[in-house]
Amino acid sequence: MIDEGKPIFVQIAEQIEDDIIDGVYPAETQVPSTNEFAAFYRINPATAGKGVNLLVDDGILYKKRGIGMFVSDGARERLVAKRRDAFSDEYLRPLLAEAAKLGIGAEQLTRMIQTAADERPATPHTQTTPTASPSKGVSA
Repeated sequence: MIDEGKPIFVQIAEQIEDDIIDGVYPAETQVPSTNEFAAFYRINPATAGKGVNLLVDDGILYKKRGIGMFVSDGARERLVAKRRDAFSDEYLRPLLAEAAKLGIGAEQLTRMIQTAADERPATPHTQTTPTASPSKGVSA
Protein backbone atom coordinates (compact mmCIF):
# COMPACT_ATOMS: atom_id res chain seq x y z
CA MET A 1 0.00 0.00 0.00
CA ILE A 2 2.78 2.47 0.83
CA ASP A 3 3.48 4.78 -2.14
CA GLU A 4 6.67 6.83 -1.93
CA GLY A 5 5.07 9.72 -3.83
CA LYS A 6 2.54 10.60 -1.14
CA PRO A 7 2.89 11.17 2.62
CA ILE A 8 2.23 7.98 4.58
CA PHE A 9 -0.27 9.66 6.92
CA VAL A 10 -2.34 10.76 3.90
CA GLN A 11 -2.27 7.20 2.57
CA ILE A 12 -3.47 5.87 5.94
CA ALA A 13 -6.39 8.34 5.90
CA GLU A 14 -7.26 7.45 2.29
CA GLN A 15 -7.18 3.73 3.04
CA ILE A 16 -9.55 4.18 5.98
CA GLU A 17 -11.79 6.28 3.72
CA ASP A 18 -11.73 3.50 1.09
CA ASP A 19 -12.68 0.92 3.70
CA ILE A 20 -15.55 3.12 4.95
CA ILE A 21 -16.84 3.64 1.40
CA ASP A 22 -16.53 -0.10 0.66
CA GLY A 23 -18.53 -0.95 3.80
CA VAL A 24 -15.68 -2.57 5.72
CA TYR A 25 -16.29 -0.06 8.51
CA PRO A 26 -19.98 0.95 8.68
CA ALA A 27 -21.18 3.86 10.79
CA GLU A 28 -20.60 3.47 14.52
CA THR A 29 -18.03 0.70 14.14
CA GLN A 30 -14.57 0.89 15.62
CA VAL A 31 -11.56 1.33 13.37
CA PRO A 32 -8.12 0.00 14.29
CA SER A 33 -6.06 1.97 16.77
CA THR A 34 -3.06 4.02 15.75
CA ASN A 35 -0.86 1.36 17.36
CA GLU A 36 -2.51 -1.33 15.23
CA PHE A 37 -1.96 0.75 12.08
CA ALA A 38 1.64 1.37 13.10
CA ALA A 39 2.31 -2.34 13.62
CA PHE A 40 0.44 -3.37 10.45
CA TYR A 41 2.33 -0.93 8.21
CA ARG A 42 5.53 -0.88 10.27
CA ILE A 43 5.44 2.86 10.74
CA ASN A 44 5.71 5.26 13.65
CA PRO A 45 2.49 5.47 15.73
CA ALA A 46 2.64 9.27 15.46
CA THR A 47 2.45 8.97 11.66
CA ALA A 48 -0.56 6.66 11.90
CA GLY A 49 -2.14 9.03 14.41
CA LYS A 50 -1.69 11.95 12.05
CA GLY A 51 -3.63 10.07 9.35
CA VAL A 52 -6.42 9.13 11.75
CA ASN A 53 -6.59 12.71 13.04
CA LEU A 54 -7.15 14.01 9.50
CA LEU A 55 -10.39 12.01 9.50
CA VAL A 56 -11.31 13.20 12.98
CA ASP A 57 -10.82 16.80 11.83
CA ASP A 58 -13.14 16.11 8.86
CA GLY A 59 -15.80 14.56 11.11
CA ILE A 60 -15.41 11.12 9.53
CA LEU A 61 -14.15 9.52 12.74
CA TYR A 62 -14.74 10.39 16.37
CA LYS A 63 -13.09 9.29 19.58
CA LYS A 64 -14.73 7.46 22.45
CA ARG A 65 -12.44 8.21 25.32
CA GLY A 66 -10.63 5.12 26.54
CA ILE A 67 -12.20 2.91 23.86
CA GLY A 68 -10.94 4.08 20.46
CA MET A 69 -11.95 5.67 17.18
CA PHE A 70 -15.32 5.08 15.56
CA VAL A 71 -16.93 5.88 12.21
CA SER A 72 -19.33 8.83 12.42
CA ASP A 73 -22.93 8.61 11.28
CA GLY A 74 -23.16 9.73 7.65
CA ALA A 75 -19.40 9.37 7.09
CA ARG A 76 -19.78 7.14 4.04
CA GLU A 77 -22.22 9.53 2.37
CA ARG A 78 -19.94 12.52 3.03
CA LEU A 79 -16.92 10.67 1.63
CA VAL A 80 -18.79 9.58 -1.51
CA ALA A 81 -20.03 13.15 -2.08
CA LYS A 82 -16.49 14.54 -1.62
CA ARG A 83 -15.03 12.06 -4.10
CA ARG A 84 -17.79 12.62 -6.65
CA ASP A 85 -17.07 16.34 -6.52
CA ALA A 86 -13.39 15.67 -7.21
CA PHE A 87 -14.00 12.98 -9.86
CA SER A 88 -14.48 15.37 -12.78
CA ASP A 89 -11.35 17.39 -12.11
CA GLU A 90 -9.13 14.41 -11.29
CA TYR A 91 -10.28 11.93 -13.93
CA LEU A 92 -12.72 13.25 -16.54
CA ARG A 93 -10.97 16.46 -17.56
CA PRO A 94 -7.58 14.77 -18.07
CA LEU A 95 -9.26 11.87 -19.91
CA LEU A 96 -11.09 14.22 -22.26
CA ALA A 97 -7.96 16.30 -22.87
CA GLU A 98 -5.93 13.20 -23.79
CA ALA A 99 -8.76 11.86 -25.99
CA ALA A 100 -8.87 15.20 -27.84
CA LYS A 101 -5.08 15.06 -28.41
CA LEU A 102 -5.50 11.60 -29.92
CA GLY A 103 -8.49 12.55 -32.04
CA ILE A 104 -10.87 10.32 -30.10
CA GLY A 105 -14.41 11.67 -30.28
CA ALA A 106 -17.12 11.38 -27.66
CA GLU A 107 -18.84 8.44 -29.37
CA GLN A 108 -15.62 6.45 -29.72
CA LEU A 109 -14.62 7.29 -26.14
CA THR A 110 -18.01 6.12 -24.91
CA ARG A 111 -17.55 2.79 -26.74
CA MET A 112 -14.04 2.43 -25.29
CA ILE A 113 -15.33 3.03 -21.77
CA GLN A 114 -18.18 0.55 -22.25
CA THR A 115 -15.80 -2.10 -23.59
CA ALA A 116 -13.44 -1.59 -20.68
CA ALA A 117 -16.33 -1.79 -18.21
CA ASP A 118 -17.58 -5.02 -19.82
CA GLU A 119 -14.12 -6.59 -19.64
CA ARG A 120 -13.46 -5.58 -16.04
CA PRO A 121 -13.57 -8.61 -13.76
CA ALA A 122 -15.84 -8.36 -10.75
CA THR A 123 -13.54 -8.49 -7.74
CA PRO A 124 -14.80 -8.30 -4.18
CA HIS A 125 -13.14 -5.76 -1.91
CA THR A 126 -10.41 -7.09 0.30
CA GLN A 127 -9.71 -5.25 3.48
CA THR A 128 -6.28 -3.64 3.41
CA THR A 129 -6.18 -2.19 6.89
CA PRO A 130 -5.78 -4.04 10.16
CA THR A 131 -8.90 -5.38 11.82
CA ALA A 132 -10.18 -3.42 14.80
CA SER A 133 -10.10 -5.40 18.00
CA PRO A 134 -12.48 -3.73 20.46
CA SER A 135 -11.67 -6.28 23.15
CA LYS A 136 -8.08 -5.02 23.40
CA GLY A 137 -9.14 -1.71 24.81
CA VAL A 138 -6.32 0.05 22.96
CA SER A 139 -7.44 3.54 22.12
CA ALA A 140 -6.35 5.50 19.09
